[in-house]
Amino acid sequence: MKARFALTLVLAALSIPAALPAQDTPPNALLALSKKDHTLAIVDPATLKILAKVPVGDDPHEVIASTDGKTAYVSNYGYGRFHTITAIDLVGQKPLDTIDLGALVGPHGLAFAGGKLWFTAEVAKAIARFDPATQKIDWILGTGQNRTHMIYVAPDMKWIATTNVNSGTVSLIDKIEGTTGPPPGPLPAGAPHGPPPLIQPPGGDWNETVVPVGVGSEGFDVSPDHKELWAADARNGNVTIIDIAKKQVIDTLPINAVGANRLKFTLDGKLVFVSTLRGGDVLVLDAATRKVIKRIPVGHGAAGILMQPDGTRAFVACSPDNYIVTIDLKSLEVTAHIDVGGEPDGLAWATRQ
Repeated sequence: MKARFALTLVLAALSIPAALPAQDTPPNALLALSKKDHTLAIVDPATLKILAKVPVGDDPHEVIASTDGKTAYVSNYGYGRFHTITAIDLVGQKPLDTIDLGALVGPHGLAFAGGKLWFTAEVAKAIARFDPATQKIDWILGTGQNRTHMIYVAPDMKWIATTNVNSGTVSLIDKIEGTTGPPPGPLPAGAPHGPPPLIQPPGGDWNETVVPVGVGSEGFDVSPDHKELWAADARNGNVTIIDIAKKQVIDTLPINAVGANRLKFTLDGKLVFVSTLRGGDVLVLDAATRKVIKRIPVGHGAAGILMQPDGTRAFVACSPDNYIVTIDLKSLEVTAHIDVGGEPDGLAWATRQ
């Protein structure tokens, strides 16, 4: 009986899977969202292994990391049903707070600059800013455009760009410095009359220039020299190029990318990648000639695009096929597939400081 009981314990122990040892988040980590599984995968870029999967709430679409690489933020989109952003502890590999945005419904695009989180709110037709230090939204600006979707914030935070999908526009928003003193008082007797000076709020103001592009434009990027903005038009399959200084369209490229979802420059500014959810190829354009130089087959459609900081690889989320591909930026060939969960989409890079 004792021998039989001991054998039973051994067999039972063998039937229990061994617990996986905790794997620390590396100093440089790939972050990848699964819309189907509602998770954020933390990936070691050296081995392409999944180190952890963290729950992030309903319908996650975009992710961004803080400048210090310790926190990630995920927009819970819901096509205008939700009003939350989920914060993730990347070191502890666990969810932190759920940020309630109140009336700022439909958060989607994300950026992190100046120690703060910037985001779009589609239903509210606005962009806003969240301060992690105070845990408060400290700034809101209405765009007056339909489906303000993706956002870019310049490193000096003096201008912002957004795409407005249903309006078919790009908003270029410039910072105006504020006044340092009180508004001027009444003119002294005998002083010449003229138009009153323009008064700006003490904290400054913003001027918005709305540039028409193709209806359905959502994915966009700013060239590394900050001279041009390229936006991909999902309805007509074109790419619209805007001169940022002149705030006007200077070219439209008919590249036949119907269903275009995202657009990204390589870090050297020489190539532009365009993904589409309605085609099996990622299009690669030469930024100088503005011509398609290659179509890279990746599956049945693609969404999020991310460039590795050392300029060697691109990561592309192939949502219909439930994997991410890596693309070598020299050969322009697919080199690996990563399974991060169903319907991968938003991608980001976290560099811990």
